[in-house]
Amino acid sequence: MPASPQAAAPRAASVDDLARAADFLATSEDYRVLRKLRPIARFHVPRPGSEGRIGVALDVETTGLDHEADRIIELAVQRFRYDDAGRIVQVGQPRVWREDPERALDPRITKLTGLTNATLEGQAIDEAAAIDILASADLIVAHNAAFDRPFVDRRLPAIADKTWACSMAEPDWLELGFDGRALAYLVSQCGWFYEGHRAENDILALIYLLAHGLPDGRTVMAELIARSEQPGCRVNAVDAPFGAKDLLKARGYRWNAIMRFWSKEIPEVERDAEELWLKTEVYTGHGSPALHPVTACDRYKGL
Repeated sequence: MPASPQAAAPRAASVDDLARAADFLATSEDYRVLRKLRPIARFHVPRPGSEGRIGVALDVETTGLDHEADRIIELAVQRFRYDDAGRIVQVGQPRVWREDPERALDPRITKLTGLTNATLEGQAIDEAAAIDILASADLIVAHNAAFDRPFVDRRLPAIADKTWACSMAEPDWLELGFDGRALAYLVSQCGWFYEGHRAENDILALIYLLAHGLPDGRTVMAELIARSEQPGCRVNAVDAPFGAKDLLKARGYRWNAIMRFWSKEIPEVERDAEELWLKTEVYTGHGSPALHPVTACDRYKGL
């Protein structure tokens, strides 16, 4: 009996095949398709006569959480141009620097970031290049600017007065139709995925998120700009009675272990109401809070 002819090897799927398969799956409510983030030059074509501004997406990896004791071990920045409608019309090349902290890394940091003592040895941030990029920004954007900014201001004090915005804290993500605030989770709800906890990947994901279109036709970037430009007020509940800590915590205040008081930022329009609440519910006639105006230039600075 003649031998049976061998079955032909399956044909490798082409990029077009995979794209068609993804589009087909996306038509069903039983599947959700996530596409991998890829470098991109722009999301929108510039409109004639539209004035452009420069944004810089920024992310850092550090040896720990303490702004005073810990150090940056990786800094990533990527410039982008956006128009007056918050549409991203040009995306530059990412720049990533590593820096030797001159101390042994906590194994958990290595597990989280993939960075090791060996890969960091002898490395240093190019200060001149980093300052040049950041100084050119009309707005620096980080996803958790309250963490990133104090590290960057300390390492690169020449750009300490730049305007910052936080894509995690400032947009009302629930109101915008999202669930949660973590960058990877927000990006997944837009239909994308990426390998997180590396600074270069995180800034690309951030730019994609900023460019995402909202149901009302605006972009996330437009929402962030509007929020960032609103004046705020930092409320420091200095010398608040110890017994009021649960009230303050429930209202969104956070304990500042260095300055030893409860603090939070509110919109300027809520200043009078918040001061009245503190005097009535917390101080009860004995003392008063300290209130300081906040703009995007000093928001997220370490105290």
